Amino acid sequence: MKNFWENTYVQSAGNYSVVVLSMIVFLAIFELVTKYRNWDEIQKGNVAVALATGGKIFGLANIFRYSISHHTSLLSMLAWGLYGFILLLLSYFIFEFLTPKFRIDDEIANDNRAVGLISMVISIGMSFVIGEGIG
Repeated sequence: MKNFWENTYVQSAGNYSVVVLSMIVFLAIFELVTKYRNWDEIQKGNVAVALATGGKIFGLANIFRYSISHHTSLLSMLAWGLYGFILLLLSYFIFEFLTPKFRIDDEIANDNRAVGLISMVISIGMSFVIGEGIG
């Protein structure tokens, strides 16, 4: 049975399953900390929300990419992915703090695409920094 768990296909399926479930949970947490409802706004055609959400999805996937490539056990991969998510969430709050002239959530909810684009780039950019740090 030990050989079964060491099989590359089984490990890939395990990593995939854990990452998909983690991303669902982490996106739900992101939804809780924003003033707008991501999927409702995207359904309405709010491009700024789509950009910001897409950046979060890419950022989370990128963090898990690093976590998978640097950690052999499923548990350590998940733990480092969680740590990376916390840092990405912290980046979101720092971005909000560093823009005292306007509220990021309000601008994105109002479909300010420039703010949505910057939010996306911050999520993606920070995911590379976080990912390399957890490696």
